[in-house]
Amino acid sequence: GSRPEGTGAPVRRTLGVCYYPEHWPEAVWTQDAARMVDAGLAWVRIAEFAWSRLEPAPGDLRWEWLDRAVETLGTAGLRVVLGTPSATPPRWMLARHPDMLAHDRQGRPRGFGSRRHYCFSHDGYRGEAVRLAALMGERYGRHPHVHAWQIDNEYGCHDTAVSYSSAALAAFRLWCAERYGSIEALNEAWGGVFWSQEYGAFEEVGLPILAVTEPNPAHALAFQRFSSDQVARFNRAQVEALRPLTDAPLLHDYMGHEISFDHWETARDLDVAAWNAYPIGFLSDRVDTTPERRARYLRRGDPDMQAFHHDLYRAAGRGRLWITELQPGPVNWAPWNPAPAPGMVRLWAWEAFAHGAEAVLPFRWRQLPFGQEQLHAGLLRPDSAPAPALAEIARVAREIEDAPEVAPAAAPAALVFDYASAWMWEIQPQGRDFDYRALCLSAYRGLRRLGLSVDVVPPGADLAPYRLVLAPGLATLPAAFPPAAPTILGPRAGARTEEFRIPVPLPPGLPGLDCRVAFVESLPPSAAMLVEGGGRVVRWREELEGEAEAVLRLADGRPLAMRDGDTTYLGGWLDDEAMGLLLARACAEAGIATLDLPADVRVREAGPHRFWFNHGPETVRTHGIELPPAGVHREER
Repeated sequence: GSRPEGTGAPVRRTLGVCYYPEHWPEAVWTQDAARMVDAGLAWVRIAEFAWSRLEPAPGDLRWEWLDRAVETLGTAGLRVVLGTPSATPPRWMLARHPDMLAHDRQGRPRGFGSRRHYCFSHDGYRGEAVRLAALMGERYGRHPHVHAWQIDNEYGCHDTAVSYSSAALAAFRLWCAERYGSIEALNEAWGGVFWSQEYGAFEEVGLPILAVTEPNPAHALAFQRFSSDQVARFNRAQVEALRPLTDAPLLHDYMGHEISFDHWETARDLDVAAWNAYPIGFLSDRVDTTPERRARYLRRGDPDMQAFHHDLYRAAGRGRLWITELQPGPVNWAPWNPAPAPGMVRLWAWEAFAHGAEAVLPFRWRQLPFGQEQLHAGLLRPDSAPAPALAEIARVAREIEDAPEVAPAAAPAALVFDYASAWMWEIQPQGRDFDYRALCLSAYRGLRRLGLSVDVVPPGADLAPYRLVLAPGLATLPAAFPPAAPTILGPRAGARTEEFRIPVPLPPGLPGLDCRVAFVESLPPSAAMLVEGGGRVVRWREELEGEAEAVLRLADGRPLAMRDGDTTYLGGWLDDEAMGLLLARACAEAGIATLDLPADVRVREAGPHRFWFNHGPETVRTHGIELPPAGVHREER
């Protein structure tokens, strides 16, 4: 399985659906497959949760039903994505490995009866997952109807990437010994002299939980790094089992707003990065937003949340992106679960294609009448009548037949996203509402409101092709930073070493930039500070000193952003107005053309095409284009 780099080659757009044949009488499989094909679907994703039906007892393998399902779906003309079912170990697995359960922050086991109840550090369970993946690969690896594989399902879902079990403790101690070499080096790295936290041996090192107050931040960061490594190790073990047995691409379906492990690292072993997009669920459940914004986009989703993740995971997949689950209607897991406005499922699918997605698969084919997801909508109702999204997906299928292939265009701007920074600022936020994801999304939104396409890239990426680079909150700066391109970094950039110390010289510590952070303060919602020229500083501000040029000031005259040459350090979290002013000026100086877009409208460049999307509830007329609510427009550039 080769892993091609993103070269800008044309992308063939396809649609599919998530299907669970084990949930339905075999008599309906043929009819379901025919209806999928009639709707214009090309892919069907199966078996990711089917372990108890594949192996109802240890060693009792029941392949025949899956053989028939793959044959039925493939004969109808569908390409099968086959999932390894390690996210749902059967009940007998717990009897065989009673210590395999993950444990929560209170040290309590997370038991059977849902899913993802395994600890990534448990060698016995990882071996079982590899065993079944290999058996599946031997049987279906070169099956003519199996065209892709999915490893596990949604790593990290339900807060399961980090486990505090005995298996995790033993593995963490070994990890620490390998990383630090000696207990003296660990004590020095973690600053163990503070509060007499020094250890005499690696066997004394515990887990960073159940302390009287917060644990040592360096200890917590090391455990987060270890936990992320365990996810990558678990994923890699199944990849290595399947690679010799299939030439089909291997993928994993990531989640939105999930930062508990390093997706850049796990994606290195895969061919495609996929993610599961639930725009309305994420609006009410996770996106940091105002009540007014939440109300406006209640049935539409945040205009930038999906796009941000498309760009993030396309980069993780080195140019290859799938949407393995797309919200088709109300979900069952958010605090409130409204239905999408008419046309939004179509818009979300086209938005994904404009951002380079090869395949978009709504979840799921038919709403389930039993289990925890009874109230999660599908393309069909439980009685098999069409749900509203089916017609929208069928329309997209007809539209992509007539639309030309598109290639991702070179974006003028890049945003650096770093999982280690997310962990640091979650461990030590210093302000209740400081959220690295929200900080990055605010910078991304500022670029998008100017009409720019944006690439989200990892630390250490080649930034030479970009005309503007943003690095908000990048806690530890890479060695070759800043790049030659005009760069805006901060706030909280260069603020910690890899072992969670404040560096000296003080941050940001960039040669040639005479700017230092003298102190920081977090701001409650009532204490926003006015910015000269418009807008406010919210949540976080840094007192800057030095001789670099002040290019942005607070209303009282104190410097807020300081520049030397092409490098600008921003010492505060800007609201949308202030961020827009700063970025518009930076784009003008970099010679980047911008658009004056209405608040609900976003655009995306895709090769010779430009896509326009209206996320708002009213018709918008802009730049000679009329966009109705949920409107999508494609034009030649």
